[in-house]
Amino acid sequence: MLHSTAMKTAMPKSALRPVSLSATIALAVFLTGCGAVKPKPLTHDEVAARVRNDQQAMYKGQEPVTSALTLSDVMARSLKYNLDYRLKLMETALSRGLLDVSELDMLPKLMTDAGYRWRSNDSGGTSIGIQDRVVSLRPSTSEERVHFLADATLSWDVLDFGLSYYRAKQQADDVNATDERRRKVLQNIVQDVRDAYWRALGAQRLLGETQTLADNIQAALEKTRQAERAGVLPPVEGLEYQRALLDAMTLVTEKRQEMEFAKRELAALMNLAPGTEFTLADTKETTLSQVPSNLDQLEQMALEQRPELREEDYKTRIDAIETKKQIASLFPNLNLFGGGGYDSNKYLYNESWAQGGVSMSMNLFRLAGIPAIKRTNEARMKVDDARRMALSMAVLTQVRVSVERYKLAVYDHQLAEESARVDQRLASVARAGSSNQLTSDLETLRTQARSMVSRFQEASSYAAAQSAYGRVLNSVGIDLMPEQVVGSDLPTLSKAIQTSLSGGEQQVFTQAADAVEVDRPIELSVTGLPARVDGGAVRAAVGNVMTGNRISLGSGDDALAMELRFSSTPGKNATRAQWDVIVQDKSGKRLMTQSYRSFLPDDVSTRAVAALAEAATLSVLGEVHQLVAAPETAAVKQP
Repeated sequence: MLHSTAMKTAMPKSALRPVSLSATIALAVFLTGCGAVKPKPLTHDEVAARVRNDQQAMYKGQEPVTSALTLSDVMARSLKYNLDYRLKLMETALSRGLLDVSELDMLPKLMTDAGYRWRSNDSGGTSIGIQDRVVSLRPSTSEERVHFLADATLSWDVLDFGLSYYRAKQQADDVNATDERRRKVLQNIVQDVRDAYWRALGAQRLLGETQTLADNIQAALEKTRQAERAGVLPPVEGLEYQRALLDAMTLVTEKRQEMEFAKRELAALMNLAPGTEFTLADTKETTLSQVPSNLDQLEQMALEQRPELREEDYKTRIDAIETKKQIASLFPNLNLFGGGGYDSNKYLYNESWAQGGVSMSMNLFRLAGIPAIKRTNEARMKVDDARRMALSMAVLTQVRVSVERYKLAVYDHQLAEESARVDQRLASVARAGSSNQLTSDLETLRTQARSMVSRFQEASSYAAAQSAYGRVLNSVGIDLMPEQVVGSDLPTLSKAIQTSLSGGEQQVFTQAADAVEVDRPIELSVTGLPARVDGGAVRAAVGNVMTGNRISLGSGDDALAMELRFSSTPGKNATRAQWDVIVQDKSGKRLMTQSYRSFLPDDVSTRAVAALAEAATLSVLGEVHQLVAAPETAAVKQP
């Protein structure tokens, strides 16, 4: 008996020695590792490698720009390559992946376990009597020192299934909310593209004329300095002319730079690499649509289609499901399980077995939280309603404000357009009456610079009107991207966007501002000129004015014939000149007749006659625009 007791007390001490030694070694290694970790900043090579890899990935796989880009082409590139939109697409894909994961949580759990077990000595024990404390058995064991274990259990938790079901429904609504955020980013990109495109196109159209004017002003400045040094002009007068020319050129440069910055914005929206050159297609400016009058209908459309309000609807559904989930968590939990096991221990009577069971549990203390859960859910629903109504009011305000802004932008463009024509006519008249004197040339340049500034303001006002037009569409929540596109190549995508643009805009405007209009060319002729005037030069000057104001010259079955007929009448003090502007169709039907009268300078030169012809053409540009854009003939205008 004493031998058995001594053996029982000695064995645990010997068994603890290797365990204590292993624990001491593991603790020493752990503490050494903790002290070896030090802060390590990034090296310059690592940062440079990261920058290089990011730059390669940012522009990877993009189709090069090989031709002039239309508005739909720019939108197609922006939607395909814009990094912000790519991010939203990735977030949508991630949300769908999380939905798939949450659906797997509703399946029963099949837990498998396999292992290897070893110990340094035998397990086992003895038995003693409860009353007399006498050892009744010698030490024995029923477990091998080395054996293998395997287990597979299929369990199904009813409460966990219910909670997983509600979580999956919440994740499904989160997928829809993420898609609405993607729609909002898409609409903002389309709006930014429209805003930058028309400003960049306006700057591109006037760039050549601006450079010519800058060269002329630079030459005039040098001529003024020479005249000042030679004593031809008094110093004060010479400096005043130089100051006036510099001020005029400064205004032109500011307007040009303001609009040229839009080209860099377009490059960023299309995710083009810095320094990539591209040209915009010089499409004809379309007539701006009339201001919408059906505001009640637009407000209804905005409340139904705006991505922000739809996202709020999904958030409300998510919160409603959260209420159901909290209530479901109060129910008892029923767990069903079954499976099989295996143990290679040779001392076991059965090395493999099957088992199963059922259990039920419930946390009774959670029942005390029912009033708090109820109050929280009611407050959550009230917050959702208040947030949605506040956002709805903001949306309605945006619709009204955007329509009013578009109305003002259209009016501003009409004023800028008329001002540009007046300044162009003034510049033409100044060129017609200028002589070879220095002061006359300087005054002509000043009027040309003012005319150029007016043309930049006209282009800027048209871009602002287009931007306001897009804001109306954005405030209503119109999707300008088709739901399905046959191909992902840029031409197919551009064509689909163009079709979707027209369809979406017609829901708001009676005439889309970017709709394709009939653009009939003009066959130009100039007659009745004096013998010493170069008719080709006069016709070229008039043609430049017309093409500069987006009127096409050419011939064809649908072309209109425009004749500028010159005549002059001597007077007592000066010669009166008259231009009869006649427009007729191919059948010879006269569509418009207007006259423009002015005085001829004493020296009747080609330059003077060409400038007066430009002024006469500019005086009727509004009517000519209507004629070339109308598919049917307009009413005849008589002088």
